[in-house]
Amino acid sequence: MPINCVGILTSGGDAPGMNAAIRAVTRSAIYNGLRVKGIYRGYKGMITDEIVEFKTQNVSNIIQRGGTILKTARCAEFKTPEGRKQAYDKLVEHGIDALVVIGGDGSLTGARIFAEEYNLPIVGLPGTIDNDLFGTDVTIGYDTALNTIMECVDKIRDTATSHERLFFIEVMGRDAGFLALNGAIASGAEAAIIPEISLEKDQLAEMIETGFRKSKNSSIVLVAESDVTGGAMGVAERVKKEYPQFDVRVSILGHLQRGGSPSAQDRILATRMGVAAIDALLDGQRNVMIGVQNDQIVNVPFSKAIKNDKPINRDLLNALRISSI
Repeated sequence: MPINCVGILTSGGDAPGMNAAIRAVTRSAIYNGLRVKGIYRGYKGMITDEIVEFKTQNVSNIIQRGGTILKTARCAEFKTPEGRKQAYDKLVEHGIDALVVIGGDGSLTGARIFAEEYNLPIVGLPGTIDNDLFGTDVTIGYDTALNTIMECVDKIRDTATSHERLFFIEVMGRDAGFLALNGAIASGAEAAIIPEISLEKDQLAEMIETGFRKSKNSSIVLVAESDVTGGAMGVAERVKKEYPQFDVRVSILGHLQRGGSPSAQDRILATRMGVAAIDALLDGQRNVMIGVQNDQIVNVPFSKAIKNDKPINRDLLNALRISSI
């Protein structure tokens, strides 16, 4: 069946570059003769009928803005068959016959279930600062968040050096250490404590026993916010108990990392992926996430993108270890 009208929504946590993606999807659809409808507040807006016709001017002057003009919300109702039925009925009412969903793991999981239940063509765009979706080298928002972390750590280093302290800085990435590991390399931190490795060994003990701080007067360690790592507070408590000689401080970057104007890389990535999403729909693709591998656009089945864990690059761990002696 030919597609006439595409709905766009952003769901889950916001990420810088989502607006660039909304702009690219909208304009690419219009360029290809399709109608576009913006769905506000994610899956919730489908149920509550917050659906608006989008023209080219709706997405003017948004490429440089952080967050998402379509807003985002969690939606418990959409997790129920009744909620999804309501959502589908609204889409039919609006004549929407395909969807582009911009979001992370949870958003794409919802998209996959919805697509299967109602035989609706859906294409996903990986919008998450965590960079934890399988099948794409990078996700929309990751580069900007990484740059924000780097700038924050640079500033904290100034005070850490002045006071000869050990700083634990907590960054986002509940189940994935990409931000912590690459943030540590970019900012010249001494170590990164990440969930992927915590299960294998005691990262804290190893760090301190390898002559940590022998040659330095201050140290910075990035910690991924995770139940596995215990977060920066958990790690700091342990140091105070086991290694009382250290003057320890904690800094939790929190939602700082989500905000800000997207970097050039995120704007370009989001634009490429947005255009590719419409190409995929016109090509008869469904239930796929647009990814980028070796700088080439690829279509990754939802089942693969969601189910598989993205592996951490061990070479990066090695680079951090060598460069922080």
